[in-house]
Amino acid sequence: MGNKNNWTDEEHILAFNLYCKIPFSKINAHYPPVKELASILKRSNNAVAMKLANFARLDPSLKARNISGLTQGAKGEEVIWNKFNHNWEELAYQSECILAKYNGEPIGHELKDIPIDIIGREREAIVKLRINQNFFRKMILASYNTTCCITGSRTHELLTACHIIPWNIDKTNRMNPQNGLCMNILYHSA
Repeated sequence: MGNKNNWTDEEHILAFNLYCKIPFSKINAHYPPVKELASILKRSNNAVAMKLANFARLDPSLKARNISGLTQGAKGEEVIWNKFNHNWEELAYQSECILAKYNGEPIGHELKDIPIDIIGREREAIVKLRINQNFFRKMILASYNTTCCITGSRTHELLTACHIIPWNIDKTNRMNPQNGLCMNILYHSA
């Protein structure tokens, strides 16, 4: 891989995107999503794993559990953390747009169930909403290590990301990971 030193804002955003979507215990140079991002960024697997561990040092949910990432990091992680920590919707959408650009894919390529006859702003709003929902799901499942918080079930197909304060009631916390629970869909429905 390339021997680059300075990370760009876009690279930091992509690293933060991945940080939000994988459990802390999976941050290592051998984990496939880390290797995939390293390939996209043309950086070493170790460099990407270290960048993720640098983000972990800023994470209050880890600090609350007496877990820490690396003790030192770059200013870039702090800038991106502070930019998006209270703006999760923007992080989800911006980071997925950047990822699509780096992958050479259209932004909504995985959202096949969106009707093609929707045009203009309405389509953009639906795509953004779906992308953010998908990001929220990945983030919450990673936070709970893909385990239902009630039953301990790890059946991925039955797990859902639930909002503590409902999505339609608190617009500012729709994407906030502290407003989410990983639950078996049957308990969530009940």
